[in-house]
Amino acid sequence: MKNIQSKYCLVAAIVLTGAIGTVNAEYPKTDFSIEQCLHAALAEKNGGVVKVELKIENGVPTYEFDIETPDGKAWDIECDTKTGKITEIEQEVKNADDPLFKAKLKVSEADARKIALAAHPGDIVEVEYEIEPDGAASYEFDIKGKDGKEMKVEVDATSGKIVEANSEIYQIGQE
Repeated sequence: MKNIQSKYCLVAAIVLTGAIGTVNAEYPKTDFSIEQCLHAALAEKNGGVVKVELKIENGVPTYEFDIETPDGKAWDIECDTKTGKITEIEQEVKNADDPLFKAKLKVSEADARKIALAAHPGDIVEVEYEIEPDGAASYEFDIKGKDGKEMKVEVDATSGKIVEANSEIYQIGQE
C-alpha cells in the first residue's frame, strides 16, 4: 500500500506544481480524477508509472498510464474519466522484432509511418509497439502537427489500417 500511496503523491505533486501548465479552458472536465484513475490502473498492473497522458478518445477524456511491472513488462492502461473504469490494457514491447509483435507483422514500420502521416501530417515524435488486448500488433505514433498539437495514431501491423486516432491534451513523463 505504501508503494501505491507514494505513486499518488508523485502524480499529485506533478499536478500541483504545474508541470502540466496552468489549468485553462483547453483541459476537458473529468468526473474522475487522475488519482482515482491511477488507483484503478494500478489495481490492474501494479508497478512504476513512467508516463501519464490525457487524451480525447471517442470524445471522452481518457487517462493513459504507462506502467512498468516488476517482471520487466510495460503496459499502457487507459481509464475513462467519465466512468472511472479501465477501458483498455495493452502490452508495450521494445520493438517490431519482439516475438509477440513479429508474429503479426505484415506492414513495415516505414509503410505504417506513411499511412499515419498521410492521415495526420506532421512530425513523428514517438513510436510505440503495442500488443492489443485481442493479440493484434499495432504501431502507435505520436505526431506533432504544424499547429503544435499532438495526435496519437495507431496503425495495425497486419492490415495497415488506422485503428485509432486521438488528440493528446498533455503528457507527463518519458517520451
